[in-house]
Amino acid sequence: MDASILMMAQLLSQLPIPEAQVITINPSLPVEEAAEDYAKKLREAFQGDSIPVFDLLILGIGPDGHTCSLFPDHPLLQEKEKIVAPISDSPKPPPQRVTLTLPVLNAARTVIFVVTGEGKATVLKRILEGQEENPLPAALVQPHTGQLCWFLDEAAARLLTVPFEKHSTL
Repeated sequence: MDASILMMAQLLSQLPIPEAQVITINPSLPVEEAAEDYAKKLREAFQGDSIPVFDLLILGIGPDGHTCSLFPDHPLLQEKEKIVAPISDSPKPPPQRVTLTLPVLNAARTVIFVVTGEGKATVLKRILEGQEENPLPAALVQPHTGQLCWFLDEAAARLLTVPFEKHSTL
């Protein structure tokens, strides 16, 4: 099942959000057209903003430190003009994707990363504690005027040496 359909069924159907306020990527279009179409929809929804300013973005990270479809050492990390970009050479399936760009992620009022599992511990340490010359994509998410929050389980946080607050366990 397509991830956006699954999200709609499991999350958004439980919330009192009018369907007209849910902006989706059209998966039936070629990737270039899908990115252009989604950017057009966002510009219509965020009129007056050259870069859409989301109230909240909830993101995850991949085992390589990618977020959205922004992968390590990929040219899209340098994109400054587009708000939405196609990717045709994703190192992770599927090879063709549509992604928000870093300017959009960094314009958000609040960005929350949710990271779980022991398999993410090493890359999470690199993102949060690394002083790398080429930071991983998730480390490049630094909202200009907004908040950045990380929600981690104990397994993902097990290698961290920076202080962090433990609120509860599930």
